[in-house]
Amino acid sequence: MAKVNLKKKDDAQGNTLGEVRGYARKIWLAGIGAYARVGQEGSDYFKELVKAGEGVEKRGKKRIDKELHAANGQIDEAAQEVSRVRGKVEVQLNKIEQAFDARVGRALNRLGIPSKHDVEALSIKLEQLHELLERVARKP
Repeated sequence: MAKVNLKKKDDAQGNTLGEVRGYARKIWLAGIGAYARVGQEGSDYFKELVKAGEGVEKRGKKRIDKELHAANGQIDEAAQEVSRVRGKVEVQLNKIEQAFDARVGRALNRLGIPSKHDVEALSIKLEQLHELLERVARKP
C-alpha cells in the first residue's frame, strides 16, 4: 500500500507539473501569436494612420489656403483704402502749402522784400539790359 500511495503522489506531482508545462506552453504560444498579430495588424494600422494623417493634412492645407486668400483680399482692400486716403491727404497738403506760400509772399511783399517772381523778372530785365549794353559797346 505504501507503494501505491507513492505512485499516486508521484502521479499527482507529475500531473500538476504537466499542467504547469501545458499552461506555460499556451502562454508562450499566445505571446508568439500576439507578436505575429501585432506585426501584421500593426503594419496595417500604421498604414491607416498615414492615410488619416494625409487626409487631415490635405484639409488643413485647403483651410490655410482659404484663410490666406481671405487675408490677402483684406490686405488688398486696405491698400486701396490707404491709396485713396493718401491721395486726399496729398491734395489737402498741396492746398495748405499753396495757401501758406501765398500768405508768406504777401507778408514779405508788405515788408518790401521782393518775391521769387520779382527777382526772376528783375533778372530777365537785367539780362536784357546787359545784352543791350554789349550791342551798344560793339558799335563804333
